[in-house]
Parts: sequence; structure tokens; C-alpha cells
Amino acid sequence: MSTDPVRRKIAAMAVETATTGRRATSRDMEGVGPRLRARREEFGVSLRELARRLDISPSALSQIETGKSRPSVGTLYAIVTELRMSMDVLFGGRLDGADAPAAAPAPSDPVQRADTRTAVQLESGVRWERLTAHAEADVDFLHVVYDVGGASSSSGELMRHSGREYGLVLTGSLDVTVGFETYHLGPGDSISFDSTMPHRLTNAGDTPATGVWFVRNRRGETFDGDAAEPA
Repeated sequence: MSTDPVRRKIAAMAVETATTGRRATSRDMEGVGPRLRARREEFGVSLRELARRLDISPSALSQIETGKSRPSVGTLYAIVTELRMSMDVLFGGRLDGADAPAAAPAPSDPVQRADTRTAVQLESGVRWERLTAHAEADVDFLHVVYDVGGASSSSGELMRHSGREYGLVLTGSLDVTVGFETYHLGPGDSISFDSTMPHRLTNAGDTPATGVWFVRNRRGETFDGDAAEPA
């Protein structure tokens, strides 16, 4: 029996999974840029100085802050780490930091429904959807979508940051480069590694790739700006 119908069904399921939650939010990068700018100004850091620390041009950073362009995964991680932000702020949570107000009590409902996830659309066909119903301390728990050809860096460079990450591929496939090794992950495959190791995620397949990604202690160490990928 031909496997073509089966393949078409799998591809259709992958696309459907990749778009889960998109109907529930139109936020994507809306509001993210202003949050980044507000945090930078709160710290009293000029746009030019932050761009220098990140090794990107001031115009590139300005376009991110105004929502005219989307950062890559590596560039976004570099920005939020330099500004000591939690990912929750990007998804519409409160600003955090030593001078931030005390956290509100956690909501009584711990469930995050699939159709009400908030999301951030990044450069190079990468989408993050938050999997927690409320803020978690220094933990990034995400449903990730990598479109065909999507990558954590369009330039091909690797990134690194503090913490340790764990990933599980649900549909499609991802090539995960850690250091000098590249690992091909298919549905059901998982990986864990020290995030200070240079790494990059790429979807070299012909269907969207989806997965669950968990990063802990991302803000545990001082960020090495020289290791960040450029915008």
C-alpha cells in the first residue's frame, strides 16, 4: 500500500500542531519591542550602549524596539539576559528586577489552555508559545515551532547563554548543533545540554517542526556578549 496518504496526513498534523494557539493571540511581537525599550530605559542604558554590548548596530536594535524587525533567538536571549529580564515580561508579564514591585499571588488555576497561549514570533521562522499559566522564577517553559528552513540564527552562527536546556521534538525534525557535534532529532527524541556551550537549532526537514523546550537558570551567570550571535 502506498505511504503517500500517510505522509500527507502526518504533514497536515504537523502544520495543524504548528498553528495551535495562533488563533487565540495576535500579540506575536506586538508590545515586545516597547517592553525591551522600557526595561533598557529603566536601567538607564542608552540604545547605543546596549547595542555596543550586544555587538549589533544601534539601528538594528532600534528596529527591534519599535517592532519593525524581529530578533533571532540568539539576539533576543542576548538582550533579555543583558537587561536581566525574565521571558514572562516578553509575554506580557510585569517588569522584574530589584526595584520591581512584589509579585502578585499566583493564579489559582495552574492550567494553561492550548488555545489561549501567548506567543512571540521571531526571526527565521521561529515561534515561542508560553506553556505556563503565570510567571515562573528563572524558568523558560515553551512550545516551540520551527517552520521549514527555520533556525535560531539566520546567519548560521551559534549562541550561548547561562543555564541548562532540555528539548523534546513532537513533530517534524530538528538538527541541534552543540559545540562541534550536530544531532538529528525526530519525533519523540529529546536532548539536554549546558546552554553555555555554543549551540544552534535548525529545521532542515520538509515539514514544520514542533517541540517542547525548557531552560532553567538562564540568568544564573553574567552573559558573555562576545558569544552572542549578531542580529
